[in-house]
Amino acid sequence: MKTLVVYDSVQGNTEKIAGAIGAAISETIGGDVQVQRPADVDGSALNTVDLWVIGAPTHGGRATPPIAEFLKRLPASAVEEKRFAAFDTRIPAKWVKLFSFAAPRIARTLRKLDGKQVVEPEGFFVDSSNPPVLLDGELERAAKWAREIAKAAG
Repeated sequence: MKTLVVYDSVQGNTEKIAGAIGAAISETIGGDVQVQRPADVDGSALNTVDLWVIGAPTHGGRATPPIAEFLKRLPASAVEEKRFAAFDTRIPAKWVKLFSFAAPRIARTLRKLDGKQVVEPEGFFVDSSNPPVLLDGELERAAKWAREIAKAAG
């Protein structure tokens, strides 16, 4: 099975989460697991992906521009009938819920391309410091979520 974890990261937190997800999927089901930024994804290989995991930091309730652009350019044929999961990083403040989060929007886009969602979108928390850092336990929680993805997709 070929898994592609596509992420954007501004402060490095989403990159750490993406790496933990990729490692856990690799350990759980093996296969070809790649973790890449959108600019590094080989367009000629898009249709060979069996499982997509896409994530971004939440900025103003949305994914960052590199992920938004990647999703816009992603051909339906690359996602149609393929399994996927979506994640984001976010601050845990209650007021942020007013704007929504990146992961549900990513998932909605992939469902519109006829992708098959295997788990609910997930958010991983950073503190509100400048620069933000992952809260304790989030890498472990990301690995656990990834194992759920692997079991549902495998």
